[in-house]
Amino acid sequence: MKQGATQLRVIESLSGIDEGNWSNLLAPNAGPFLQYAFLNALEKTGCVGGNTGWQVAHLLVEDSESTLLGAMPLYLKRHSYGEFVFDWAWAQAYEQNNMPYYPKALSAIPFTPVRGPRLLVSPKADRDAVMEILVSGLKTLVSQNDLSSAHVLFPENDELEQFKKQGFMMRDSVQFHWHNAGYTDFEEFLSALTMKRRKNIRRERAAVAKHPISYRHVPGSIATKEDWAFFYRCYENTYIEHRSSPYLTEECVQLLGSSMPENFHLIIATIDERQIASSLLVVDQANSKAYGRYWGAIEHIPCLHFELAYYQSIEYCIKEGIEIFEGGAQGEHKMARGFLPTTIQSVHWIEDPGFSNAVKRFLGREHEGMAAYVDELEQHIPLKSSKVLP
Repeated sequence: MKQGATQLRVIESLSGIDEGNWSNLLAPNAGPFLQYAFLNALEKTGCVGGNTGWQVAHLLVEDSESTLLGAMPLYLKRHSYGEFVFDWAWAQAYEQNNMPYYPKALSAIPFTPVRGPRLLVSPKADRDAVMEILVSGLKTLVSQNDLSSAHVLFPENDELEQFKKQGFMMRDSVQFHWHNAGYTDFEEFLSALTMKRRKNIRRERAAVAKHPISYRHVPGSIATKEDWAFFYRCYENTYIEHRSSPYLTEECVQLLGSSMPENFHLIIATIDERQIASSLLVVDQANSKAYGRYWGAIEHIPCLHFELAYYQSIEYCIKEGIEIFEGGAQGEHKMARGFLPTTIQSVHWIEDPGFSNAVKRFLGREHEGMAAYVDELEQHIPLKSSKVLP
């Protein structure tokens, strides 16, 4: 696809371009999930591509001399698993009208519901112009390949206007994030909560403390292959218990641990030198954020999930001065543990005009319902004072 002095190209593997050229597109706020090492690990170990339903189709903008000006992480999806923005009803409506919903185009970080840049632009290029080319190129790709639609999950706020300008529809999602108000320790954090929430957390921690459990915090820089193997055993067991299959392979986890160790922090629970559970944080020091990604246990202890995945992680964030801890998608129960509701957006473009209008009406109603839902959530904020709110 050519556009003026630039051309659009689709690559079926990130290895099709130089790592340095990709990295040059990433602004300081890009975060760990857009790093070449992260996305390439998913591809190299078969977590995406092949028969996974995630066909790699990264969209590139190059000049006449094939210099990389911009890019969009992109996949052609044959299902809606691993996205955390639910469009199953849209797919069903297409099916009922004898129209194919899949494949569809998806710009997102696989299996990772975090906000971040989706329109990557070289600092030497005209940012607005390249962003416009990427968005229009995405729509062209949908039209030329008989795809039903294009979906961009959790782009940065400053990218939303470009999508809206080209006819994309916005959709709200609610996540729950913990905010560090400069706490010196966990007790100071507890003192900022309402009495009900404070007592609940103390009760849960006391339930776990009845067992002789110790916690080992393992920075990625010193995590061993054995540490990662145990984490994977726990992670895999979570999926098995829910009669599902894990998205990541152990090979991928090991590769990520070795290729970008500075972005990972393991927390391992032990009883009598016997490892029983583990959780994983992805750490973004540049943006002072930590992301709770996965947790799992091979022995059941009541409330251990809350201790390992939330309270130990909060203690880590307080110790390291990290400002925001994102606990993952969904989960109103997180509010009882000190997390606050946060609204983030995805954008959607539907090729068929009739379905596009129907989705637009649906999203209008959903937006009103989501606003009412957030208003209701804010009536149950766990903090004693709104002065601590971000």
